[in-house]
Amino acid sequence: MMWLRPYIGITDFTGFRQVKRMLEVFKWHLPDSCDRVLHVGVMTSYKKINGVKTRYATAFPDKELFAGIFGSSDVMNCLHYVDYDNMPGLADNLSRAIFYGGTGINALQLDMVWPAPGEIAQAVHIARKKIEVILQIGELAFERVDNNPQNLLRKLEDYDGVIHRVLLDKSMGKGLSMNAEALLPYALAIKERFPDLKLVAAGGLGPDSVGLIEPVLRAIPDISWDAQGKLRPSGDALDPIDWDMSANYLIRSLEQLQTVSCNPSSS
Repeated sequence: MMWLRPYIGITDFTGFRQVKRMLEVFKWHLPDSCDRVLHVGVMTSYKKINGVKTRYATAFPDKELFAGIFGSSDVMNCLHYVDYDNMPGLADNLSRAIFYGGTGINALQLDMVWPAPGEIAQAVHIARKKIEVILQIGELAFERVDNNPQNLLRKLEDYDGVIHRVLLDKSMGKGLSMNAEALLPYALAIKERFPDLKLVAAGGLGPDSVGLIEPVLRAIPDISWDAQGKLRPSGDALDPIDWDMSANYLIRSLEQLQTVSCNPSSS
């Protein structure tokens, strides 16, 4: 079961061959007895799902391809749904996106600004699938709570029982370097107030910068992390992932685990 296991993620897979290659790297370098799982992130959006013209039309795979990419049961298959305009019909659109994920989908990440929790719950109910829901708290979401940890906690109370993980990311896929010390107060506050809510960090992580996660990892050993923008030489999200860079990122990420207990969730 993938349920709530800590993960190391790559986002922007577009084909199953990429998944097989990265899974081979992950398994080969995974420390013995480590419960980490590879997170396979596939990007989509309100516009992509609804056939609306978007500059990411060729960068995001067509919805008919999701199920094929999510073909391995040895990874955490996660669909990232982008809608920073919070368009109407969220429950319907999310349930359709989950449907296209096929039988292999394990998780849905919401790259949105404080979406309606009731509609999220309704979408998962309609889809009739047991999936994790990950809420991205990006730069705009931080601004909505005045970049204040206590305001953030009050906002998260609305999502109690609806989401399973919170992803803290001020980069939002743009490759901006993570400021671990700035994220830590939020992460620690969430962990104390919502102990069952798992945490994810992202922002500018790649083969040469994954060490940025170390202060957060030492404080929260079961934290997960994800990479996207720094996995292509150009840093441009419209360009395809460089899979050699991604392999190096995975290797160096797994090396980070040597500094902490690999299975903190079992302690």
